[in-house]
Amino acid sequence: MNPLATLPTPTAVVDLPRLQRNIARMQAQLDALGVKFRPHVKTTKCADIVRLQVAAGASGLTVSTLKEARQFFAEGHTDILYAVGIVPNKFEAALALRREGCDLKLITDNMAMAQALGTFGRANGHRFELWIEVDTDGHRSGVAPGSDLLIELGLAIEAAGSTLGGVMTHAGASYELDTPEALAAMAEQERAGCVRAAERLRAAGLACPVVSVGSTPTALSARALPGVTEVRAGVYAFFDLVMANVGVCAPEDIALSVLTTVIGHQPEKGWAIVDAGWMAMSRDRGTQRQRHDYGYGQVCDAEGHVLPGYVLTGANQEHGILAREGEADPGIVQRFPVGTTLRILPNHACATAAQFPQYEVVTAEGALREWPRFQGW
Repeated sequence: MNPLATLPTPTAVVDLPRLQRNIARMQAQLDALGVKFRPHVKTTKCADIVRLQVAAGASGLTVSTLKEARQFFAEGHTDILYAVGIVPNKFEAALALRREGCDLKLITDNMAMAQALGTFGRANGHRFELWIEVDTDGHRSGVAPGSDLLIELGLAIEAAGSTLGGVMTHAGASYELDTPEALAAMAEQERAGCVRAAERLRAAGLACPVVSVGSTPTALSARALPGVTEVRAGVYAFFDLVMANVGVCAPEDIALSVLTTVIGHQPEKGWAIVDAGWMAMSRDRGTQRQRHDYGYGQVCDAEGHVLPGYVLTGANQEHGILAREGEADPGIVQRFPVGTTLRILPNHACATAAQFPQYEVVTAEGALREWPRFQGW
């Protein structure tokens, strides 16, 4: 009997062999490129998974909340980058971590925060390490590599009483691409922009030791990284359907799924109803804008094998609608009887994982382990 059959549903399931292959693949790629790998742990928020990443060769962590920083510092990780722009209501928490021995790096892309952090540091007898966020693709935050503000900001960081530790960027626009050529070009654009920013800061007389780039698509697509000192990526550990559409993995590589049970049918509509709605899968419909819309997730059998053509076409809070793509399946009741256990691959692994307090991990031998994850800010 499949050990998952004993679990309540919905439950977050991790396929350990797939997870290990994904971790090994990324580490091998960045080892070959000769750069340090600082994984982003916001996807998994799980100490057991981070241990696998570090054992594979990762060095340092990236976090998206100070709670993550606190949790992983308690696990013994000290080299941590908080990769969200720092604001005053987080100064005290950041200072507490640094005073306890956490080598916490902060980021900003604006003058007001550079000056405010320096003032706060001086008032508390502390010198923070602050990195400048660089915008290399127009996707979200950051300072343009060629802007006057970049140099002004670098000078202001030092003048205000912090240390300029480096520059960092995230090529989030890579999620909108889906060919190897476009991804390689974006990886080079990301690299070149961030390196240019570092070179301009150095030419202005500022030390800029770290050049940090990264997204899962660009990390796996980069062909050379001269001038880069480290790469960051996070969702690669699990992968998801958005990444499958981007082209950096296949659905069969996705390590995270949601275990669910068929609870009813609407035969005339060709629907099976499952107990995993958007509270389990999340409302993320990231594949809707891509070449293959997977609805709320790709349906797999209980062993995790993809059932081609079957997706969650709709979702309510605790109910998911399972249907065949394109046309109704008149045999839906016979194909998926009430009580059938299935697994659903997520659109966005970070969002789906965030719905659950722990993972049920399936080993290569079929044994189950329970790995906790943490939530909140």
